[in-house]
Amino acid sequence: MTLKQTLIAATLFVTCVTAVQADCLTDAQAAELLAHYVARTPAPNPVNLSDADGACTRGKFNQLLAQRMGKVVGYKAGLTNPAVQKRFNTDKPVWGKLYEGMVLPNGASVEAAFGARALYEADMLVRVKSAAINHARTPEEVLDAIDQVIPFIELPDLMVQAPPQLNGAGVTAINVGARLGVAGAPLPVPAYRGERYALLKALADMNVSLTDGTGARLGGGKGSDILEHPLNAVTWLAAALQKEGITLQPGDLVSLGSFSALLPPRAGLSVTASYDGLPGAAPVRVTFK
Repeated sequence: MTLKQTLIAATLFVTCVTAVQADCLTDAQAAELLAHYVARTPAPNPVNLSDADGACTRGKFNQLLAQRMGKVVGYKAGLTNPAVQKRFNTDKPVWGKLYEGMVLPNGASVEAAFGARALYEADMLVRVKSAAINHARTPEEVLDAIDQVIPFIELPDLMVQAPPQLNGAGVTAINVGARLGVAGAPLPVPAYRGERYALLKALADMNVSLTDGTGARLGGGKGSDILEHPLNAVTWLAAALQKEGITLQPGDLVSLGSFSALLPPRAGLSVTASYDGLPGAAPVRVTFK
């Protein structure tokens, strides 16, 4: 085979390999994804996506979500817990957008089938106080730029036909499954340095637990299960958003990720998330109907 023939053969091989790889979903496929989201029916799995493909698809999906749902009220950092990363065959977090109406009040009653692939998990929100958060590199710097810590049960929807086949890029593509969540009473960030130091330590050391209406434990974990300190999720998110030209703004909510395994709801189940070791944090509760 001549050099020219070898180069042609190599080019054809690369072309063929590339052809079997998935790309960013087309506009029509993104519209189909939205239709399934609205109907709460399982969508086809996005397959073989690169990280760039996942981000591109998330962008198209979010454009359509914004047309339907309106204002972005915050962002969620997902796959911030190594145990959850392992489930989705990845070693890094992902992010999605939170829209108006997604965050429900404490004690909300929600349909068990609130999504196509409905789940619940113990989570936490923080509220941004200052744009300085975009430059935060440590939990201490994050704490300086937020004004509330909020107990939160997230209600994500993995929304595809085969959730176990999702990888990190696939989770990104579906906006990290953002659907609903129930927020508890905000815990204000204290003004004094000593109290702030105590809060930082408590956030890392707290034991987060999910229990049912009888008090039986459903799951949970420690604060440090999220990137060694839950506020590290904010530093990761701020840096990831800036790579796409987005900055966190005062008033934005940030969902930090899972302290527990992702669990399926069922009608009649009442779930309470408690934050033992975090002084002043009241439990947050959701009931499925």
